[in-house]
Amino acid sequence: MTSPIRIAPSILSADFSKLGEEVRAIDAAGADWIHCDVMDGHFVPNITFGPDVLKAIRPHTKKFFDVHLMIAPVDPYVEAFAKAGADLISFHVEAGPHAHRTVQAIKAQGKQAGIVLNPGTPESVIEPLLNDVDLILLMTVNPGFGGQSFIHSVVEKIARVRALIGERPIALEIDGGATPETAPLAARAGANVLVAGSAVFKGGPSAYAGNIAAIRQAAEAARGDWV
Repeated sequence: MTSPIRIAPSILSADFSKLGEEVRAIDAAGADWIHCDVMDGHFVPNITFGPDVLKAIRPHTKKFFDVHLMIAPVDPYVEAFAKAGADLISFHVEAGPHAHRTVQAIKAQGKQAGIVLNPGTPESVIEPLLNDVDLILLMTVNPGFGGQSFIHSVVEKIARVRALIGERPIALEIDGGATPETAPLAARAGANVLVAGSAVFKGGPSAYAGNIAAIRQAAEAARGDWV
């Protein structure tokens, strides 16, 4: 059996003036996970929100909170995001010198741990962590802003990481530029969690279900025979 394709709408593209309402809308529209992009204006050139906002939206859904920390340093904030309602916390291997320590800090909070690679970072850096993480996230845009175009050269990297994962129960996620046109490329290469921002939220709440379904159907139709 292949792992199911999960669609994780990024609330970075939501209407922040009514964020709780937006979270409820994507939940009802078929989102599998809720992807929360946290940016600090230091590690990436943008600022989004912190643990208080995460805590405020947590009561609006029971869906899995996939919290992507684009911050440096990471370790001082792990506990706050865990207590705010994260189910999984992922961080960039480029954000600090002690990735394994950060994984330990996340696990100590009882949360799943993910490691993130920027487009220009080789997958070899995560090999020592393969037996410790629950998710690998490959950026298919450069981190910092929503609405960017998918970087097609990352597709081969997705396939290489899928091979590294092997039989391990590790989710392989991509973030950036996912649309019904690009999702099949990622799914065929081995990704099974697709973060989509603009492609989900375009058209307003009445369009969310159709947008999510279009990405999911395109990905499922194209995926390979990996397990």
